[in-house]
Amino acid sequence: MTSKNIPHTPHTRTLSIDVGGTALKASVLDGRGRMVVDSVRVDTPNPCPPKVLINALVELVKQLPEFDRVSIGFPGYVRDDKVITAPNFGNDIWHGFDLVKALKTTFSKPVRLLNDADMQGLAAIQGKGLELVVTLGTGVGTGWFRNGEPMPHLELSQHPVHKGKNYNEFIGNKALKKIGKKKWNSRVQQAITFLQELFHPDETYIGGGNSRKITFTLAAHVQLISNQDGILGGFRLWEQIKNANSR
Repeated sequence: MTSKNIPHTPHTRTLSIDVGGTALKASVLDGRGRMVVDSVRVDTPNPCPPKVLINALVELVKQLPEFDRVSIGFPGYVRDDKVITAPNFGNDIWHGFDLVKALKTTFSKPVRLLNDADMQGLAAIQGKGLELVVTLGTGVGTGWFRNGEPMPHLELSQHPVHKGKNYNEFIGNKALKKIGKKKWNSRVQQAITFLQELFHPDETYIGGGNSRKITFTLAAHVQLISNQDGILGGFRLWEQIKNANSR
């Protein structure tokens, strides 16, 4: 089923899955994008090759009600339904894997795939001007939007930020555990300043599991967002497709 003939009614239900380096979370959303039930969560398997992830998702989804379509946010670079990079799971074993095809076969439903930071951003943004989303979790994710439309994804987490360290190494979860909360906060503040000066966004949103560990005062037009947005964005993903097809 292509994006041009996906049915959408007020009763359409979306299974929305947020794949993280630490946890897998999911819920089912109603025709207005609201959770039908509380989200469910399990630890992300380690190691996590494609087959292991899909099996874990099958078990997770058994706890949820029926659905008509699937949205999945993945922590890596994705293009044309395929995973290009999966820094937390192993680039070699994931590169080129058609996750959409695999999940269509598994669930017998239409599937849409997006980078996890982009999907969280869809739920958080206001849809006006230039908006930046930064997620702080196992690694660092970013999403970039112009008037509500996701721009081509950039894996900024892999870009050097300080003394040869990329963003993942500089402010990812391993860095937090190694240097402690105080020094980590100083680094996060520095990194956010770098990104502000690079993008000059109208609004910046910070999410992810480690965002709640921020202790410094956020600058103007920078705000924390709910981790639930990583699931709620699954509805907006299909709305993006519907709106694009209506133009």
